[in-house]
Amino acid sequence: MEGLKIVVIGGGSSYTPELIDGFIKRKEELPVREIYLVDILEGERKLNIVGNLAMRMIEKANLSTKVILTLDRKQAIKDADFVITQFRVGGLFARARDENIPLRYNVLGQETTGAGGFAKALRTIPVIMDICKDIEELSPKAWLINFTNPAGLIAETILRYTNIKAIGLCNVPINMKNTTAKMFGVEPERIKMDFIGLNHLSWAKKIYLDGEDITKEVIEKNLDDESLNMNNIHNLNWDKDYLRGLNMLPSPYLRYYYMMDEMVEKQKQDVEGGKGTRAKQVMKIEDELFEIYSDQNLDIKPPQLEKRGGAYYSEAAVSLISAIYNDKKEVHTVNIKNNGSILNLDKDVVIECNAMVDKTGATPMVIGNMPPIISGLVNHAKAYELLTTEAGITGDYVKALEALSANPLIPSVTIAKKILDDILRENKKYLPQFSR
Repeated sequence: MEGLKIVVIGGGSSYTPELIDGFIKRKEELPVREIYLVDILEGERKLNIVGNLAMRMIEKANLSTKVILTLDRKQAIKDADFVITQFRVGGLFARARDENIPLRYNVLGQETTGAGGFAKALRTIPVIMDICKDIEELSPKAWLINFTNPAGLIAETILRYTNIKAIGLCNVPINMKNTTAKMFGVEPERIKMDFIGLNHLSWAKKIYLDGEDITKEVIEKNLDDESLNMNNIHNLNWDKDYLRGLNMLPSPYLRYYYMMDEMVEKQKQDVEGGKGTRAKQVMKIEDELFEIYSDQNLDIKPPQLEKRGGAYYSEAAVSLISAIYNDKKEVHTVNIKNNGSILNLDKDVVIECNAMVDKTGATPMVIGNMPPIISGLVNHAKAYELLTTEAGITGDYVKALEALSANPLIPSVTIAKKILDDILRENKKYLPQFSR
């Protein structure tokens, strides 16, 4: 049959209209026959709301693409061309636990980094492995595009423990590029950034405007400017001396590492002041979004979706799919195996970097050596990721303790053990691998 079969696992997500909008915008270059939106029974209500909005958007765009809503993941995956994963095991209530458990011990509570990201990874790994098993069996030629957080760690798991064709994706690099373009009043296509590091632990090593190196100017603009931050991260200004010496633009997530004490204090103030962690705020945003989505007259991606924190997601995901399908040989920032891109890092680990994308997948561009100012942190975080993938696969308590203790945001083994025990107890129903 002509046209692509696209499968979205976590189809009931509030992000889905963003994705549908991306396919509509690229209708001339991506002939999509079917979009399967897949969810679980607990997410059926949201799946129906989002799915019906997706159908209205497709109809308004006058496309013949069929949108199919289903709880049958295997049926959806069979003969798929692309599978997109954007799910959250345990929903926002699990995220709230991820953020609150570490704060009990004056440790950062965040959904993708530190102890919160660790908990999310442990819940996600068994599910992503089941999905990969289905793809291997029912659609071995399909590409898996993973947007599920922690994106780098999940990509590490997939590429280390399965044989499927997979690329990890995050909206932070494209967000940094687009907001930099906005600061300079130019089109994003004129900005080029050379990224180095890991997912949510990356730096723009060099930044160019029309081929001219503007790294220093971008850094100066970022010293007092809030526009390059993200909705889900407290805006604290970078230390001017440190940032100038670094001479690279850090991902907004590096605030958690460079300003850990201040970020923890901000989170505690939010909780004590009644504002709650980011999960509580997102619950409110999501309730509002699904009420908007339920309007039968709505047939476009609503502007309120930008508050959700997934800006430019569709641009990143759909343009990546198009680059593969159309053999574009264009540069994208993705999470793939290092393969010699960063010389002073193991070749077989997953990094976040610029890559040339065509029908064969993503080939990393050579970066060279990490400078000493970041190499220690990157290697430290990668050791944590490797241990976490092993713990998530095996359900080994000691390995999980080793992993959490190795996280750069955890102050001691003593604290790690307390947090780990709380995580395992409060997430028991989502951690079948540890029941052994």
